[in-house]
Amino acid sequence: MVLLLMTALAGGAGGACRFLVDTALTRGGRTRLPVGTLTVNISACLLLGLLTGYALAHGHAGGLPEVAGVGFLGGYSTFGTASVEAVRLLRAGSRGVALVYAWGMLLLGLLASALGLLVGGLLP
Repeated sequence: MVLLLMTALAGGAGGACRFLVDTALTRGGRTRLPVGTLTVNISACLLLGLLTGYALAHGHAGGLPEVAGVGFLGGYSTFGTASVEAVRLLRAGSRGVALVYAWGMLLLGLLASALGLLVGGLLP
């Protein structure tokens, strides 16, 4: 029960961090590309890769990887918003930007996750 509560609280904190990062990056921006969501999702992939790589190489630490990964990073990242933004770009007639955004997020997310797994497994 404690693990569930900690995961829920971490999820709320992750959602609040996502809002702060997204707002800071998009304030006054004039680009059609949703850089806030892109940055949040790529950084979440990197952090989850680091966390997972470290946990796999060194073992679990009393539920901390689960709370941080599922809770905080689950609340921090946002696949749903990224999907809505891609569709919004398509509907606005920005097909090229939408394709670059959607495929770029996928590829950069995979690369960031792989880098995180590699580096996380090497950390002492």
